[in-house]
Amino acid sequence: MLLQTVRSNIVQSIRAYRVEDLMLAAQNADQHFLYANLTAAQSKQDVLDTIAESFLFPLHFGKNLDALYDCMTDLVHKAGSQPGFVVVLEQLPDNPRFDREAREQLLDVFRDAADFWAERKVAFRCFYSFQ
Repeated sequence: MLLQTVRSNIVQSIRAYRVEDLMLAAQNADQHFLYANLTAAQSKQDVLDTIAESFLFPLHFGKNLDALYDCMTDLVHKAGSQPGFVVVLEQLPDNPRFDREAREQLLDVFRDAADFWAERKVAFRCFYSFQ
């Protein structure tokens, strides 16, 4: 029910949603739930490392924004038909080593991934929060 109230291909602040509710909604909709807790991350590299580890990216992950996009789109697309995605990026850093520009660049990758999946009629919802 929760996912029916959220546009299907969007990147937005987590706001009033709870991580547990999003996880249950993804399970109930038979969609992938991808979660990264970024509390310990301080830099762009920390963020990418944590996402790669949390999302179980392959060891050859390039640890840059282009590689992140590839893993969120091509790699998964080649794995076969996809039921949809609920992605949570919790506690994105907000400091001089990961400033507003770095956050926007990261979120742009997820916006591009949402567009990629929208073209394939696959729901992709990404929620984020800041430290």
